[in-house]
Amino acid sequence: MQTRPYPTLAEATRIWARIGLLSFGGPAGQIALMHRILVEEQKWLGERRFLHALNYCMLLPGPEAMQLAVYIGWLMHRTIGGIIAGLLFVLPGLVAIMGLSWIYAIWGNTGVLEGLFFGLKAAVLAIVVQAVIRIGSRALKNRTMIGIAAASFLAIFAFGVPFPVIILTAALVGFVGARAGLVAFQGGGGHGKMGGTQVADADTLLGEGTPDHTRVSAGWAARISAVFLGLWLVPVAALFLILGPENVFSQIAGFFSVMAVVTFGGAYAVLAYVAQQAVETYGWLAPGEMLDGLGMAETTPGPLIMVTQFVGFMGALRE
Repeated sequence: MQTRPYPTLAEATRIWARIGLLSFGGPAGQIALMHRILVEEQKWLGERRFLHALNYCMLLPGPEAMQLAVYIGWLMHRTIGGIIAGLLFVLPGLVAIMGLSWIYAIWGNTGVLEGLFFGLKAAVLAIVVQAVIRIGSRALKNRTMIGIAAASFLAIFAFGVPFPVIILTAALVGFVGARAGLVAFQGGGGHGKMGGTQVADADTLLGEGTPDHTRVSAGWAARISAVFLGLWLVPVAALFLILGPENVFSQIAGFFSVMAVVTFGGAYAVLAYVAQQAVETYGWLAPGEMLDGLGMAETTPGPLIMVTQFVGFMGALRE
């Protein structure tokens, strides 16, 4: 049984700040970091609860590592804990990428920075190829899955099918296949044991039970959903009404709002479509600049999908 005192919100905030500053290496490295600090060192929660939460976050659109941080923060200290965990997870990277974007915009054509980003492009290409191989070997377990992946690639590369359509179609195929009981569509979670010390739930601060504040009603969930949907959609609608749909800020808000709900499978799954739209459709970036932005995101803490901050910054700056 765990005997250490339950952390105060201030103590937890320091832990989340530490995680935010050290969260390099993409989702795999970030999840491993959280497991080491929260499960092995702090013993806030155990192996079973951690993996259960991670598998749940994998089903949602968006960066799973950040969602995992928000969920654990909420488990520990209610809504304010989740907000603090999420903000501190992205804040260091947000500040770093904003600064690098300004430097890129002002001095990007100088010889030193051109050489730096040329080297970063080569490294990023290697990272992307390695990520495709790693993710593919884990996710494509049979010929059916390989066929769906190949069809998706042809759809976006050869026929220009919009990425959201591909995602929704693949999800529908998977849903129908699973409901039909086809063996190819049956599978467990995407992650096994994290390695390192295996901590039982009973030996942690949260224990094996469910915190009282997590037992919510449908009405409470509906109210919270309405509040956060409003915080998301009202500013987007205001931009369209005040500035018009052709304004660059309206286009950025609308495009990334759509991306926010279809970013399944991690950042690499959606970045090709983001690059295509940013270069060919909207003209926010010149060819090759997406790799520069990806290099920034790879070398700063926080979710890799924060490369979209660079895309939006350059798009607005050039207008």
